[in-house]
Amino acid sequence: MLLFLRLLFLVILASMLWVTSWASFQCPLFAVPREVYTHPWFIATLFDAYWGFITFYVWVGFKQSSWLARLAWFAAIMLLGNIAMAAYCLRELFSLPANGRLTDLLTVRRDGPGWLGLGLALAGITVVLLA
Repeated sequence: MLLFLRLLFLVILASMLWVTSWASFQCPLFAVPREVYTHPWFIATLFDAYWGFITFYVWVGFKQSSWLARLAWFAAIMLLGNIAMAAYCLRELFSLPANGRLTDLLTVRRDGPGWLGLGLALAGITVVLLA
């Protein structure tokens, strides 16, 4: 199961990096036409995505014991979405031994500031400021 999950989140991360890069070469991040971002289904999709991000963050907030790590992961998830979420899952999955249990993946808490979260939060802030 761990191998499957590692492969799944590697595919998610790679595909999100690819499609995000591709889209950024097609048009600037905030150059979405008014007809798109005012469309009801676009708004519904954003609500769905961000409520999903918050749902995932509740688990991250439980697992991280440091407030700095919690804040960094919140910023990373809200700004980078599934890229940050896949990175978090991969970090957790690759920190388990090959014979690790899924219960450890879901429940073992992490100490420290969470350097990956801080780096991704900084990357997300940079993307927004440069866009």
